[in-house]
Amino acid sequence: MQTRIEVGILGATGMVGQHFIKFLQGHPWFQLTWLGASDRSAGKKYRDAMTWHLAGGTPDTVADLTVEDCKPGNAPRLLFSAMDASVATEIERAFAEAGHVVVSNSRNHRMERDVPLLVPEINPDHLKLVPLQQRARGWEGQIVTNPNCSTVVLTMGLAPLKPFGITKVIATTLQAISGAGYPGVASMDIVGNVIPFIGGEEEKMQQETQKILGEFRDDHIEPLPAKVSAHCNRVPVVDGHTVTVSVEFSSSAGDLPGGSQPPAAPQGRRARARHGGFRGPAAPLPGAGL
Repeated sequence: MQTRIEVGILGATGMVGQHFIKFLQGHPWFQLTWLGASDRSAGKKYRDAMTWHLAGGTPDTVADLTVEDCKPGNAPRLLFSAMDASVATEIERAFAEAGHVVVSNSRNHRMERDVPLLVPEINPDHLKLVPLQQRARGWEGQIVTNPNCSTVVLTMGLAPLKPFGITKVIATTLQAISGAGYPGVASMDIVGNVIPFIGGEEEKMQQETQKILGEFRDDHIEPLPAKVSAHCNRVPVVDGHTVTVSVEFSSSAGDLPGGSQPPAAPQGRRARARHGGFRGPAAPLPGAGL
């Protein structure tokens, strides 16, 4: 039987932390053994430290784990960070400096020059930044980030089109209320309504898309040389973001070697990606929850 890797979660009591816990249940690669949260929760059993907001109730595998303070000490080497952006910077850096591998969902480090912003199916070569990060910062650990939720959907669709020379992208999102966390959007604002602006979201989609689709060059990522414009809307849907995209290219199919053709429009089951949010690859990675 394969030995699983022990992992922990920073910010385990919040909504993002709870999703991490849910995704890690029964995972073939990872075993969740450590939960970190604020000093208000530290020392309590997990079941007593939070209110579980997801379907199915608190998993038995974590209910009786004692929540630890988010400080380096006895945490496993690999940590998934669900820290709020207001506190994530210093906490994540402290764990990386102490030798931990921090995989962060927070926005704080995404655009830093030596930090990979990773969608594994698209840009695994961006992990070449990690040794540079370790040398520059003098730590044995590392920080790797994942993008904003809607950016993942957008870049997964754009990546196969890069050979055609992407020059302009206009993306409009219809984002579910779950993306706002808990307690999230006030009911009087969202019931029977569309909110045509999400603060900070448009800038994240624009900048992160250029970095993810960029090229590794020596010691940095050269951003995708395309203009990206995003328009982000909150809609009264519980889960699942939808993105509609228009793309301009510098090349036509006839200009490519061998007369390459662009990917065909999705058919059948895969067509749902156009309507209900990205569903993931046909053979998803273990524990992938999208």
